[in-house]
Amino acid sequence: MPTLPMPYGGQPYAPPRADGPEFTVLLGPDYSGKSSVLRRLADSGRWTVVTCDQAPLDTDHALIGRARRELLPEALRAPAGRYSPDILLTLMQLAVVHMRDRVTGAPPGRPVIVDSYHLKIMAKCTLLGYANPSLFSWWRSFPRPARVVYLDVPSAVAWERSGRGAALNPMEHYGDTPTEEAFTRFQDDLRDLLHAEVAGMEVTTLEPGSGIDRAVDAVVRATGLRAGV
Repeated sequence: MPTLPMPYGGQPYAPPRADGPEFTVLLGPDYSGKSSVLRRLADSGRWTVVTCDQAPLDTDHALIGRARRELLPEALRAPAGRYSPDILLTLMQLAVVHMRDRVTGAPPGRPVIVDSYHLKIMAKCTLLGYANPSLFSWWRSFPRPARVVYLDVPSAVAWERSGRGAALNPMEHYGDTPTEEAFTRFQDDLRDLLHAEVAGMEVTTLEPGSGIDRAVDAVVRATGLRAGV
C-alpha cells in the first residue's frame, strides 16, 4: 500500500461552517451492504439520499449514471497508456461534483445521507496510481460531513458477495485479473486508507456482520432521529 502524508498529501479538512449543510456519509469497503442501507432509507421517504449509483436510488441524473456505467469502465479496461490518469479522474470527478451539488442543494427539513462522498474515490485512486494531490485538495474543500457511519465487512464475505469475483470492476482489486488474493489485498488497503481519511471526524463504526437493521438504526441514531427511519 502506498505510504502517503496524511491525508493523501493534501490539506486537512476545514471545520464545518456554521451555515453549511449538515449531512452524514455512509462509508465502507466494497460489498459492505451500503446500497441496502441506502435503499431502506430512501424507501422510508424521510431522507435525501445522495449517490452516484443511479439505479435504483437516483433516476433523475442519468448523465452521471451513464458516465459511471459506460464511460468509466471503458476507460479503465482500455490498453495501458490509451487514457491518462487525468482522463480517468475527470470522469470520476463528474460523480464527486454531482454529490457536492446534491448536498449543497438538498431541500431543508430532511436528513441527508451520502454514499461514500469523495472519500472512497480518493482512496481507490491512490491505491491504483491515479492520485492527484491538487485535485484531491479541491475535493477536500467541499462541505465537510457532520458525521460518518462506517459499515465494515470481512473481505472473505465480500468476495462471496461479489460472486467470487464475477461482479468485480477494475477499481475493486489489484491487477488485471480479479483473483481472491488481489481482491482481498486491495480491500484491506482500502479499509486502512478510509480509516486514515476520516480520522478526526465523528465516526460510528459497526462491526462486521452487524446486518442491515443494525446499520440503519446506527444511521438513524447518529443523526439524532428517534423513531423509525
